[in-house]
Amino acid sequence: MNETAKRVRPAAVAGMFYPQDPAELRSEVAAYLTQGAAGDVPAPKAVVVPHAGYRYSAAVAARAFARLAAARGRVKRVVLLGPTHRVAVAGFALSNAEAFDTPFGPVAVDVAAVERLKARPDAAAMDLAHAQEHCLEVQLPFLTEVLGDVAIVPVLAGQVEPAAVADLLSEVWGGPETLIVISSDLSHYLSYDDCVTLDAVTQHAIETLSPEKIERPQACGRLPISGLLLAAKARGMRVETLDVRNSGDTAGPRGQVVGYGAWAFFESPEPPPLTETHGDEMIALATASIRHGLAHGAPLTVDFGAVSPDLIDFGATFVTLHRDHRLRGCIGSLRAVRTIAEDIAANAYAAAFSDGRFPPLSEEELEGLEVSVSVLGPMEPISFSGENDLLAQLDIGVDGLVIADRGRRALFLPQVWGQLPDPVVFLAQLKVKAGLPLAESPTMQAWRFRVDEAGRG
Repeated sequence: MNETAKRVRPAAVAGMFYPQDPAELRSEVAAYLTQGAAGDVPAPKAVVVPHAGYRYSAAVAARAFARLAAARGRVKRVVLLGPTHRVAVAGFALSNAEAFDTPFGPVAVDVAAVERLKARPDAAAMDLAHAQEHCLEVQLPFLTEVLGDVAIVPVLAGQVEPAAVADLLSEVWGGPETLIVISSDLSHYLSYDDCVTLDAVTQHAIETLSPEKIERPQACGRLPISGLLLAAKARGMRVETLDVRNSGDTAGPRGQVVGYGAWAFFESPEPPPLTETHGDEMIALATASIRHGLAHGAPLTVDFGAVSPDLIDFGATFVTLHRDHRLRGCIGSLRAVRTIAEDIAANAYAAAFSDGRFPPLSEEELEGLEVSVSVLGPMEPISFSGENDLLAQLDIGVDGLVIADRGRRALFLPQVWGQLPDPVVFLAQLKVKAGLPLAESPTMQAWRFRVDEAGRG
């Protein structure tokens, strides 16, 4: 057996929890998804789904998976988090596998993300915990059918605190390209009526984002669910109950039943960027400061009574000048140290008269001058093992990058990708800008960020 084959985790419960034959499995999954279809609805950021044999719980799980149809082509990575059933684990059990096999074929593992999680003191590779574990495997046929080609980050939670789960989720939360799937059944082996009563308590706890109200008997994945609830509450997420039933409702007798539930979690809609709502005002403010600089040799003093209240919030901006489609100046702030309006005025003046790469702007150059303003989002530190790992984590064309080393620092806005689309060249030129050697440095630090831009199409 070659090394690649050794790193594929075989399907352990195909033929037991779900059909092993690909055609039969595809037909069964399609039927469940059709039953769970909810029309044209937005896709959630996270879901909680059950993990029993398909005849018992798949109809409930499909209510959540059907909601993901709108994310096909957008979601590239799925973080799968569930409890351990067969192997005791202190902390989180990760996998060394490069792929998880299914009757539909192998599903790739995001190995880079797993490697980053291995740096956590409470996480370690433990293939034994994954070898016979069903809670993640049973989700894979649904995920691949709904989302297509995705990579997974498989994580099993043993004895951990919910806060640790929330912290781990924050490391892999990502953006629209990442989906969070929490795998958990609800109460186990109660009478039908007792199960309905206890699962209703759990449902209320999830709907109100109250992890402290979920005790051990209420869900085998109590800790993963609780961690998601903490993360969801911190992020102001909305939760929707999609289905709550038990094995007595789906395929089994009602003497002793197991509860199942499906929930969808939605991130709060982002307000439109300032550059969309106040872009013209920002460009006018930057232009006015440049004109004021030509006349008085100083940036414009902002009249707070004359600008929109949103521009009085603190923020970091860059002002970029172009003339005849060529860069004419670019100055900005890495941190929010003054109001957005003040920052725009100061940076516009500096871009016109203090960018050392160009002579001060002349009055004649105002004609045809293109002014753009970029509002920086938060700086996100990047943990990386080498430059290849760093570049693999960047969203090309979208992320701006800051590097720092040996007392030097430099920044490229995301717009620079237009001139330097090769990531290796992008990083090399950023090193040149910082005055750093091109050789890899073990002490280099990096941050990524995103911007909203006004004034340049």
